[in-house]
Amino acid sequence: MKTLDDYNFKNKKALIRVDFNVPVSKGEVGDTTRIEAAKPTIIKILEDGGSVILMSHLGRPENKEAKYSLEQIVPTVSEILGVETKFVNECVGEKAETAAKNLQAGEVLLLENLRYYPEETEGDKDFAQKLSKLGDIYVNDAFGTAHRAHASTTIVANYFEDKCFGYLLQKEIESLNKVLKSAEKPVTAILGGAKVSSKITVIENILDKVDHLIIGGGMAFTFIKARGGKVGSSLVEDDKQDLALEILEIADKKGVKIHLPIDSVIADSFSEMASTDITDTDSIPDGWMGLDAGPKTIENFSNVIAASKTILWNGPVGVFEMEPFSKGTIQIGEAIGDATEKGAFSLVGGGDSVSAVKQFNLEDRMSYVSTGGGAMLEMLEGKSLPGILAITNE
Repeated sequence: MKTLDDYNFKNKKALIRVDFNVPVSKGEVGDTTRIEAAKPTIIKILEDGGSVILMSHLGRPENKEAKYSLEQIVPTVSEILGVETKFVNECVGEKAETAAKNLQAGEVLLLENLRYYPEETEGDKDFAQKLSKLGDIYVNDAFGTAHRAHASTTIVANYFEDKCFGYLLQKEIESLNKVLKSAEKPVTAILGGAKVSSKITVIENILDKVDHLIIGGGMAFTFIKARGGKVGSSLVEDDKQDLALEILEIADKKGVKIHLPIDSVIADSFSEMASTDITDTDSIPDGWMGLDAGPKTIENFSNVIAASKTILWNGPVGVFEMEPFSKGTIQIGEAIGDATEKGAFSLVGGGDSVSAVKQFNLEDRMSYVSTGGGAMLEMLEGKSLPGILAITNE
């Protein structure tokens, strides 16, 4: 795996694919995590005596709408890097090429939004080749888009002799491999969220790699109902009940212990103002729905986590966005934090899990918090990501 440390960037121009797809409102960046995550890669190249050309997308523009222009994040990028960042309102063409050519050692240039060009998402070869003219070395540091075979994430690598992973993408790959390939046992995966259907392939792929599988959130009720439980008005995928039973059977044959909720915090409507109660998960009355893990469930899940050496967390165990149903997700996060402090390796990924650890200030207590939801899920499913293959030439 070629990384930044395999190169000296003195007098070299590095074309870096970063993920600066950040929330922007009225020109203000709402969350700078992704920009901060790219900083170590950029600074290494600048300190070597190189210069940096940054390319990223922002949102899903249909035309060249101003609200999606990367120009508005330039002050934030400059502040975080501690280096004044130049900007060019093109990605390819004479203006972009001139700006890149004139870049001096220690300078940073940000290109305009890649998705202003339909050729980007089409994986257009001519567009990728034009991008490649801007730099001497290609660096991919955008894990969040590594599962896309876009021009800037995959195709452009074909036009470079020298190409490598940035520190962020390197850390993402190493962290996932630590769980999937070289995990210290016992290994526990916690899968939550709304639907079984969105996690089927993940479950199938990780059953050979884990000792314990904790299933929480809305998806748990499909399993509970499949086993004959009464789940009231809880979220259930009726067409996935046979599959749920099949998963339980396969897990049993592989010696994987599956942990489902024992009790649930239930509500008479999907609302913060709803009446609530606690009941056994397989005895939820009609008209009521399970919206969070109950105290017995939290204790059971926490005990499993405490005994684990490797922990993967993908998906909350309740509707944590509503305060009355956030306790389960918070306490599972705290249990993972406690286990991590005692030497376990913990990897958190997937949009909602990442949102939860940030919202409840648990980020610093995890070994690694992934920056790519879709990309991480595809790696957990056992898929090869085009953005990674383009660097490794596999």
